[in-house]
Amino acid sequence: MICPFPRHDPSGSDATWEITVSEPNGQTFDVVILGGGSGGYAAALRAAQLDLSVALIEKDKLGGTCLHRGCIPTKALLHAGEIADQTRESEQFGVKAELIGVDMAGVNSYKDGVVARLYKGLQGLVKAAKITYVEGTGRLVGPDAVEVDGVRYTGRNIILATGSYSRSLPGIEVDGERVLTSEHALTLDRVPTSAIVLGGGVIGVEFASAWRSFGAEVTVVEALPRLVAAEDEESSKALERAFRKRGIGFKTGKPFEKVERTDSGVRVTIAGGETLEAELLLVAVGRGPTTANLGYEEQGIRLDRGFVLTDERLRTGVGNIFAVGDIVPGLQLAHRGFQQGIFVAEEIAGRNPTAIDENGIPRVTYSDPELASVGLTEAKAKEKYGADKVQTYNYPLGGNGKSQILKTNGFVKLVRVSDGPVVGVHMVGARVGELIGEAQLIFNWEAYPAEVAQLVHAHPTQNEALGEAHLALAGKPLHAHA
Repeated sequence: MICPFPRHDPSGSDATWEITVSEPNGQTFDVVILGGGSGGYAAALRAAQLDLSVALIEKDKLGGTCLHRGCIPTKALLHAGEIADQTRESEQFGVKAELIGVDMAGVNSYKDGVVARLYKGLQGLVKAAKITYVEGTGRLVGPDAVEVDGVRYTGRNIILATGSYSRSLPGIEVDGERVLTSEHALTLDRVPTSAIVLGGGVIGVEFASAWRSFGAEVTVVEALPRLVAAEDEESSKALERAFRKRGIGFKTGKPFEKVERTDSGVRVTIAGGETLEAELLLVAVGRGPTTANLGYEEQGIRLDRGFVLTDERLRTGVGNIFAVGDIVPGLQLAHRGFQQGIFVAEEIAGRNPTAIDENGIPRVTYSDPELASVGLTEAKAKEKYGADKVQTYNYPLGGNGKSQILKTNGFVKLVRVSDGPVVGVHMVGARVGELIGEAQLIFNWEAYPAEVAQLVHAHPTQNEALGEAHLALAGKPLHAHA
């Protein structure tokens, strides 16, 4: 997942900011925010910019799951894995190097250092914005009030931003030693010799990719027919081919049936009676909304399977209570929550911001290879517009100079409405997550292929592949066949 990077303390100091403030009962704020993750802190910072008084309440650490247990540390692990792979494969570039091993203490030190620096920077931003920051577990006790340790914080507006937790499944006992969630996996002090990953979504394939780069034997078990099933089918197939080549096993269309502990690890039984054994089991079956026992239902907030229901303006329908981030049904992405936080702050300030189009939110899976997409899959586009009204074009990265330099395979796939705009962009390959910025502009501005084709794309870059794909779909292919 992507996480916004806060700037560091401009003084250059490494000292931790002291930002906790305790306010007496009776003080009223323009905005009280419950949860200091991506959605909550973005709302707080934007509201403060708009001269609103803000109280931000967080039970753990400012920055939430994304910064401390999600986006940032997982991508640090994946980058360390990329370095390991590059070392193994360096001779093909004429560089002789030898991978002696992976020092997980060193990897964890690097990972934790990245998190710590960003955490300090974010603390500095909140302090500088003069936001009242409250450490403690908050509970909604009225349509305009949150209580923390007996202290009531009253808000003319309330924003619920309490985030999510790692789900498990009935019959699985997570012990943090042999059966792990992603939080446990991020603190491992060793590279497992073997691992079973239960769940072939974004979290599952990212950990499978990182562990394989570190040298572990990995098998992914997914109940749905393909890995990363929310992505375009061609993207899933490309990832599966790459995983086979890398020696990552996977079983799709195979729900889990039973987990047992063995003398050396775990045994997992999947549909059909097949058993798999490994040192560790990672349970990566998605994330659930953190909404239980927080007073939401008592105040009339409507929930569906624990998710807070809102309208397109992110209002809950109870007083001036809004909800943002992972607790709102939809994509559970840090940058979605971040943008929703900004949106709600501007809504409260009377700025009348444009409602967020969920289809226009970019998605990136940071495995090797990376997957990046925005807009509709081919299947969804055909469902919406009709099969005869949809055109697609697949531009292989084999025709892209920078991709040849990087020795990466993959493609850029465009989905458009016939004689209309591009409604989906799907990419597979090394570093394609860095291309999603232009892709989201193409989708969100409803650009036609001919409009993108006339833009100049720097050479040699992978970004050219986007330009070439649009040239081809506009009827004038140069480095590709029509």
